[in-house]
Parts: sequence; C-alpha cells; structure tokens
Amino acid sequence: MGILNVAHDSFYAPSRHAVNESLLHTAEKMLKAGAAILDIGGQSTRPGSITLSAQEEAGAVIPAVTALHKAFPDALLSIDTFYSAVATEAVAAGAVIINDISAGTIDPNMFPAVAALNVPYILMHMQGRPDTMQLRPRYKDVTLELLDFFIEKLALLRTAGVRDVVIDPGFGFGKTNVHNFTLLKNLRHFSMLNCPLLLGVSRKGTIYRTLGTTAEDALNGTTVLHTIGLMNGANILRVHDVREAMEAILLTDRYQQS
Repeated sequence: MGILNVAHDSFYAPSRHAVNESLLHTAEKMLKAGAAILDIGGQSTRPGSITLSAQEEAGAVIPAVTALHKAFPDALLSIDTFYSAVATEAVAAGAVIINDISAGTIDPNMFPAVAALNVPYILMHMQGRPDTMQLRPRYKDVTLELLDFFIEKLALLRTAGVRDVVIDPGFGFGKTNVHNFTLLKNLRHFSMLNCPLLLGVSRKGTIYRTLGTTAEDALNGTTVLHTIGLMNGANILRVHDVREAMEAILLTDRYQQS
C-alpha cells in the first residue's frame, strides 16, 4: 500500500502532494514498483496535528481520488478518513477501501456507512485522538488490550453488516517506542482475529528516534522493521517507499518458502 498525502503538514515532507502532475507521477511510480493499493489521505495525523473538518478534508481528498481514478482506473484506491461523509463521497469518486484510524470512534456513523458502501474497512487502534494520543500513553498489557479492543470492534462491525475487515495495530498512535516494539514482537498473536494484518511503520518516529536520525533518513530502519513484521505475520505494508518494500516482501517470501 503506497501512501499518497494531500495534507500540507504530513510528518514526512516528500509524501506531501498537491493534486497535480506530481501526485499522478508518484502514483504511477508506485504502481509500476508493485503497489497493490494507493492510500489517499488529506488529514495529518502526526501527534499534535490540527484536525480538519469533514468539508475541509473532502476538499483536499476528493479531487485527488477523482484524478487518480481517472488516470489509473484499475488501481485499488483507499481513502484514509475518519469521516463517514468523506468516505461515502470518496467511494463515489472511485475509492474501494476505507482506512479509518479512529475505528469508528470519531464518527459514530462510520460503521453503518461502511456496511452500506459494502467495501473493505481497515480497523486501526489509536489511544486518544491525533492531537492528544502521545500524551503519556499507558497500557497494562498493550498486546492484550489491543486484542480485546479488536474483538469488541469486530463484533460491532459484524452486527452492522461489515464483513471484510483489515486489522491495523496503529503503530505510533498512542504508543511509546516500547509499546511499538512489543506489538511488533507479538504481531503473530493478532492472527487469532482471522483478518488480514496491516503494518504501518514506514519512516515513523519509533525508527528515527531509536536510530537518532530523521524521517528522511529512516528508510533502512523501515526496511528492517518491515522484514520483522513480515516474518511475524503482516499481510499488508503501508509504505512511503514501494520498491524497497517490495524487495523486502520478495526476499522474505523466498526465505519462508525455502
């Protein structure tokens, strides 16, 4: 899954795009490198970010989805939003997956909307909200608490009529570095949920803070954690750098088949 941000303040500057030829060029490059999905987001969710309204977010992402769907009609487009209205409009414009970092907690209409749209839904865990999530996140047992969270949310989704769900532990969303590494180590436990597992660690703070570097210099560290995640059961990698991620997937797959 290649990341395409049309937010002006996403934490990794090279991932930011206006809806122009740069966006289409990056999308084409990602698809040629092997991306199966393109994830379009207009909301910065870095710690302390300012939340856009649904109308503001739609103004950023709907033109992007429309342009990408027109240019690459066979590409699978994912809309990264926690607003049901934006999700509905994006699906009408060509998106086929909804990626919700809030797991339906910000907009109570999200689960019914996903059911009505009949598209896959990415269910992510976040402690708090984007503007508060990194203010002293605490867990007694982070893996167990996330498993309980997903079991509860999956039951609600099934009741609402949503059947196609992807699980995302939400690395960096209300978690310390210790929490993130613990989840990575215990990733295989989430297989008991019987849902595909998405890993979103690309260039995140856990990598560059541990290495004492920056997001711009975190590609090698990202590949290391991608490899660990793949070895521990990750099914989808959400990434800024598709070619390098595809190499990790290919090599890990060959190793596991040997």
